[in-house]
Amino acid sequence: MSGTPRRLLPPPTDRLVFREMTEDDLDLMSDLLGDPEVMAFYPAPKSRAESADWIARMQKSYREHGHGLWIIETRDGEFVGDCGLTWQSVNGDPVLEVGYQVRRSMQRRGYATEAARACVELVAREFAPTLLTAIIHPANDASRGVAENLGMTHVDDDRAHPWIVRTVMGMQVAPV
Repeated sequence: MSGTPRRLLPPPTDRLVFREMTEDDLDLMSDLLGDPEVMAFYPAPKSRAESADWIARMQKSYREHGHGLWIIETRDGEFVGDCGLTWQSVNGDPVLEVGYQVRRSMQRRGYATEAARACVELVAREFAPTLLTAIIHPANDASRGVAENLGMTHVDDDRAHPWIVRTVMGMQVAPV
């Protein structure tokens, strides 16, 4: 068996499609990650160079794990944001996390929940049974709402992060 994992993508949803990030997405990702409102629960918005690093880390994750955060677009090709699966650490232990960020002009339309639900379906097919988490700033009610819409509940508090105690939402995903 090869040491290279199979590259995964969530299935398209009623309104969204997923694809891997490329260097050609730098303008889109720089606008998303540089938006102070989108990044309100991060230490700071990201610079263009930090956005390029974000893309490079996702490409490395695709190669090493077969997944990462993917670009999400409407079926008409309009950029919505990113959503996907990454390995994170909670209190020093590795956890699979579903993450999501949506452009400010596209928020509050259910896109984050729809994209994250497609990721849960992918986890059920490829990784279950497993714990799937969403690691959230405790004041980020919108993100917590997405996690709750997926069926997640509060499972832990991550005290190992250098600047905040983060809320860990989670759910056991069963195989399909």
